[in-house]
Amino acid sequence: MTISTHRLARETMAFVLAGGRGSRLKELTDIRAKPAVYFGGKTRIIDFALSNAVNSGIRRIGVATQYKAHSLIRHLQRGWSFFRAERNESLDILPASQRVNERHWYLGTADAVTQNIDIIEGYAPKYILILAGDHIYKQDYSLLLKQHVETGADVTVGCIEVPRHEASAFGVMAVDDSDRILEFVEKPEDPPHMPSDESQSLASMGIYVFKTDYLIELLREDALSEASEHDFGKDIIPALVAKGNAYAHPFSRSCVTSSLEQKPYWRDVGTVDAFWQANIDLTDFQPELDLYDQSWPIWTYSELTPPAKFIHDEKDRRGLAVSSMVAGGCIISGAQLNQCLLHTGVRANSYSELNGVVALPNVDIGRGARLKNVVIDRSVRIPEGLVVGEDPEKDAARFRRTENGVCLITQPMIDKLDL
Repeated sequence: MTISTHRLARETMAFVLAGGRGSRLKELTDIRAKPAVYFGGKTRIIDFALSNAVNSGIRRIGVATQYKAHSLIRHLQRGWSFFRAERNESLDILPASQRVNERHWYLGTADAVTQNIDIIEGYAPKYILILAGDHIYKQDYSLLLKQHVETGADVTVGCIEVPRHEASAFGVMAVDDSDRILEFVEKPEDPPHMPSDESQSLASMGIYVFKTDYLIELLREDALSEASEHDFGKDIIPALVAKGNAYAHPFSRSCVTSSLEQKPYWRDVGTVDAFWQANIDLTDFQPELDLYDQSWPIWTYSELTPPAKFIHDEKDRRGLAVSSMVAGGCIISGAQLNQCLLHTGVRANSYSELNGVVALPNVDIGRGARLKNVVIDRSVRIPEGLVVGEDPEKDAARFRRTENGVCLITQPMIDKLDL
């Protein structure tokens, strides 16, 4: 019998884990959770997981929030309020609120689901899809659901192929030829390799599919265990692997690509360097991630802004941008941009020179500033004549400078400058 992916999606609830801080992003997550960090000119990181769910046909979604959630909750309210209850659609925001145990917030990824079992049972989905809310990728989850049903697995784990020498940073699984998971280990020194390629390993994407009734049974057992850390990757998944009915689903089988994308794209933009690089990569002539693919749109909160504007046409004072992405509401006023990504409402003033700049919304760049390889946080005011990216020692003394030479600039850092 042919399994309808559309029917499976309608029988599924997606539960997005969006409570993580993302401390490796440093000051970018001082006031917002990692899933709420801006990305790609107008979206936030969480928009990718949510868009994948909607585009896959899933219309029941819960988002668990915890760390500094105001920015994230406001974004969800503004940009994701189009679900209609009369069509059996919903998006529930589920803050950690000591609903089950008054002694603690969410203890781990599994506990975040446990504390919302009553809400899940109220919707009575047949399947539940656990998602991480902090990665950049396009995936058709209905194909993952289909494999789960066809194999009769207790759990199906979404995974990506990574070079074996890089796999120690992930939860890694050993599988047999039928994709049954034989072993699941967190950040191993000697990662197991794929059966078909000894140079590659399968790393967990933090995506899991369960039958809802079975997951609830597992979670209630886990909640009673004092030895458990109440985490999917550390407790739930290894226990199911030991029982012998856990399966892997390689990302390459369900990734969504346009005619312009040559290979599956997945990024964890969890460091300042990775965040800067993934944004700058979007400015390439043919980027690895196609944000212009209308068949798989990335939904988000779209602010009402005028078009971007480029003004002045004089020697050394010409508003222009080369190999760059400039969002609505930006004004390039006699500034020169090369390989930059500007989010909504950025203003670059006369005689400024920007190379490899990722500017979050409403940044104002003063006259004559020269900036190279920087990430600028939201609403920062860059002083006139500021130079960043030419003197490594001076940059490191004033800003957050990474090993790869990328500088993160926030307003408190600017306020401390002796100008």
